[in-house]
Amino acid sequence: MTLSEALDWLYSTQFFGIKLGLENTRALIAAAQIDVSGAKVIHVAGTNGKGSTCAMIEAIARESGLKTGLFTSPHLVDFAERIRVNGEMIPDDELLEGICFVRKLAESVEQAPTFFELALILALRYFMKQGVELIILETGMGGRLDATNAVAKDVAVLTPIGLDHQQYLGDTLAAVAAEKAAIIAPSRVVVTAAQEPQAMQVITETATAKDALLILAEPHERIPQLALAGPHQRQNAAVAMEAFSAIHRLPSQVKLAHALGNVDWPGRFEQVKSPAIILDGAHNAHAARVLVETWKEKFGDERAAIVFAASADKQIQEMLPLFDAIVGEWHLVPCSSPRILPVGEMAELLAGCVTTPIYQHESLEAGLRAAEQSELRALAAGSLFLLGDIKAHIKHQKKRQTVQ
Repeated sequence: MTLSEALDWLYSTQFFGIKLGLENTRALIAAAQIDVSGAKVIHVAGTNGKGSTCAMIEAIARESGLKTGLFTSPHLVDFAERIRVNGEMIPDDELLEGICFVRKLAESVEQAPTFFELALILALRYFMKQGVELIILETGMGGRLDATNAVAKDVAVLTPIGLDHQQYLGDTLAAVAAEKAAIIAPSRVVVTAAQEPQAMQVITETATAKDALLILAEPHERIPQLALAGPHQRQNAAVAMEAFSAIHRLPSQVKLAHALGNVDWPGRFEQVKSPAIILDGAHNAHAARVLVETWKEKFGDERAAIVFAASADKQIQEMLPLFDAIVGEWHLVPCSSPRILPVGEMAELLAGCVTTPIYQHESLEAGLRAAEQSELRALAAGSLFLLGDIKAHIKHQKKRQTVQ
């Protein structure tokens, strides 16, 4: 197989859907003879800030001289973004060999593996081959039954928890928190960001029941200037520093400043020059509030011409009034993901809750062009799938349709 053919096969496994549970993942790990017990593992769950926190942990670890393996999701354009060693994406030859391996593995097991399970096996196997010393795993969804929870960890990390994926995780904050807090390992360390009282109560009770050491991370004076924008990133940095401290001494203040001052995590209030637009992966109510706060900190009372698309299964009606606090005009565009709510339906939703102008576009290119030509500053938000489409457009790259 060529790499393109291999990726076509891998993406086809998305049709098996999402299957929560650990039994199949554990069987796959055993069948693949994966042993990462020689590495420390930090496991990160939460509703928002997971990717940024993972990136910060990885940067601190690399600055400390550790060889790192980072597994995150989703990717924006290239599948290889999900699997990195020492900050570098898995190379094409390793990715091809890995996909060929997991395809044979998939054919040898009774239950068809999911796309996410196969991605995790690919990552763990590559990390094992590379001899990494620290593995950072971002949960795909939830925690208790997420495939990443099949991997033994040294530190569990909980970023801010809010309502998301209610159809899988529950429709109360306490229920969602219980799913995510289930990554806490007995007699190990758990680091949490500041949480809503309901979520914090669940986390505290879970940590106590498992005899885990609970550390509440709060922003402090040792946090240096950050590369990632927004006041919430100081909270993420505090969490990252506490998580790393649980397994290794922090580097010097100079090295720490270098690590956190150079973290690159695309799609988090990322300012792109051509076209002139800000990309932010705000895709739920909590993230929308954070984006509005960051926008106001950076641009005051300026309004945005927003290029917008959102997944139909998200809290769209809760998000829209929040975005409206900074939006002067809406540019609705189609997106490559089948999960995205169609432009016409989105326009109907918007018409019922905003008074600012709403423009419907037949293509992403038309929406981007209109937003860039607006007198207002351009912003794109609402879905990471949208951001992936925009990045692919900017880079003139082909992007495969993905739902996970």
